[in-house]
Order: sequence, then structure tokens, then C-alpha cells
Amino acid sequence: MMIHDVSHSPALCFLLGLPRSGTTLLAHLLQRHPDILAPPEPWFMLALEAFGKVDHRHPAGASLVHTATSEFLGRIDRTIVTRAFADAAYGRYLAAAGKRTLIDKTPRYWTVLDFLDSLYPEAPRLVLMRNPYAIAASLKSTWGVPLLAASCPSAIASCLADIALGQPTPAIASSLADLVLGLPALAAYRSRPQTQVVHYEVLVAHPDEEIRRVLAGLGYTPTEMGSAPMGQTDYLRSSTFGDRKILEKKTVDDRSVQAWQTDLSIEEMQVVTDLVGAELLIELGYEQDLQFARQAGVVDRGPEATQGYRHLFRTCWDFLDGKTGRSFDIPADGAELDSIGRQAEENSSLAFGPSVFQQAQRLAATKKEENLRMANSIAAQLNEELTASKVDRDALPGGHS
Repeated sequence: MMIHDVSHSPALCFLLGLPRSGTTLLAHLLQRHPDILAPPEPWFMLALEAFGKVDHRHPAGASLVHTATSEFLGRIDRTIVTRAFADAAYGRYLAAAGKRTLIDKTPRYWTVLDFLDSLYPEAPRLVLMRNPYAIAASLKSTWGVPLLAASCPSAIASCLADIALGQPTPAIASSLADLVLGLPALAAYRSRPQTQVVHYEVLVAHPDEEIRRVLAGLGYTPTEMGSAPMGQTDYLRSSTFGDRKILEKKTVDDRSVQAWQTDLSIEEMQVVTDLVGAELLIELGYEQDLQFARQAGVVDRGPEATQGYRHLFRTCWDFLDGKTGRSFDIPADGAELDSIGRQAEENSSLAFGPSVFQQAQRLAATKKEENLRMANSIAAQLNEELTASKVDRDALPGGHS
């Protein structure tokens, strides 16, 4: 356990929840309190946790950067150093705003929960839960994330192909991983000490009462809040992050709670049920929503289907994060993809497992050819420019320089 004098640390609270679950709304409502600051999605702890991991195209060599920084920090207490840096950043941010408590609201902190616990074990947490069907509907309507049939998961295959080529992970893969891996991680995190659970459905139905409860848990007097229903949202306009829809809101309402029932098709409800699992839906208190989906025609395929998706995504995520012991410089010859496929097939009982990786291999080969054609085209263009430049220099008085 890290030994740290928390009395001189900035007051910090982590707001955890999946993207499209309402974290921007909750953070904004809490920020109406004069002592609370909730900047739009710092993503700060994600960057700190990944310190030393750089893009595979880094000119110094990604694997060398990672190895060197790991060896250097391995000689000291990395947690204390990282905490000191984080304290300085959070502290300066609070001081500049003249506030007492900073709420770090970054939805994908579910990927670094252990890191948060090691660095800030004493900081309170807020875990926001929302109906997974509603989250999926919001992903579809806001970001255009397709909810493809589980029997033909070509989106996953495309994701694996991009991973094999060392390309950035597509947004669809991250969004699906939020449901497949992030939701059960946050569900298990609810029992952590110093953690308050907030349900989106309760928040939008009774916003004042719910915010008072959360503020009291953070040690603040709720009566100090501003009286405006939504308050000022101008600070969100200048940020790249956060839910832009909140800028259009004048008051908090619960119209979005049941919208998923008409926004999702039966096939899309089936995909969400397969990805999340009936057991987790019931555990989170959404049994009535699951019943609605069943009455609409959704079939419970059992825990094996959901576990298969979790094994598949966990294998891909571990590979992408370098946790498999492989180099960060990913070769494009398909060998690593074969290894991922074999591992996922061993861990998964899903019948579509082999076909997914076969699709991925074909896509990777196709994309590799496209990349080579693009690279050759760029090289030819560069050669033309260099030749033209040499001709221009030779035409100068005195010949070439």
C-alpha cells in the first residue's frame, strides 16, 4: 500500500460510467454547487496509466521507449511519483478555478479501475448505471454505431483486422467493448468502499433529490446549489468532449428512459441481450426491460453466448494493450492474428469464433494491399517532387547548391 499524505492532496472524486450513460448530465448538475468543478472528460488517468506506451510509429521506437521508461521507473516507487504528478495537475486546475473539489468524469476509466485504486484509494467514487438497451440506442442514434446481428459479427472482424495492422481501434469496437467488458467491470465495482451508486432513471425522474443525496455523500450541503434547473452550460461549448445534447436542454426530463423501446429493432435488442447477458441485466435491476425485449421476440441464448463475447473482446483488448507479452510493433503478416484466434477459440464456446478470425484475416490482407498501394503512390509523388526540386536547383546561377 502506498504511503502518502493525503491531507495536502486536492479533493478529488471520480465519476464512472459508460459512454452515453448520462455522465455529462450528472457532472453538470453536481457542478452547480459553488465549490465543485467538473471539467468535461479529462482522460487524464488514462494517459498516466499508459505512460511509456507510445504509438508504434514513434521515431525513437515504441518498444524501446516502453522498455526504457519501465526500467527507469522500476528503480523507484512509480506509484508515488505518478500520484505526485497527478496531485500537481489536479491541484493547479482547482486553484485556477477557485474551487474545492474536482470531479474527474471520464467514461472509459473502467479500463483502469485497478490503477485508480492504487493511485487514489481514498478518493470517493460515483458509479452511474443506465439501462444497457438505452445506452445502445443512444450509441446508435448519436454516434451511428451499428448493432449488427450476433450471427454475423463483421464489425468485430474489421476491428481485429485493424489491430493486426496496428491501426487505431475503430469507434465501433470501443463502443461494443464498453457494453461487453465495461458494464460488468462497473457492476462489480459498485461494492467498493466510498462508492455511491447513481441510477440514470432515478436521476432524471427526481434530479433535485438525487443530487442532494450525492452531495451529502460527498460532504457538501445541498442547499448551497444554484436554483436554475440546468444552470450555465457554456463551458461545454469550448470542449471537444462531453455530451453536446445537454447544450439544448433547459430542464431535466425522463423522456429518454423508455425511448429505446421504439428506437431499437428486435434484432438490435437481441444483440444487446447477447452482449450484456440476461443475468447482468437482472442483477442491475433491469428485469422489466429484459421482459419487454423477450415479449418483443428476443431469445435468451444463455450465459455461454455472453461469456463468449467477453472472452473474444478481452483477448483482443489484452493484445491491443500489450498485455500478451508481444511487441508493441505489430507485424502485418497475420501471425499474431492467428495466435489471437486460437486463444479465443480455446476460451470461447461460440460457434462464430473461427469465422470471425477468418473474416479478420481476409480483411487484414485486403487492407494491407490497400495500404501498400497508398504507400507506393505517396512514394511516387514524393519522388516527383524531389526530382522537380533538383531541376529547379540546377537551374539556379552557379548550378546546384
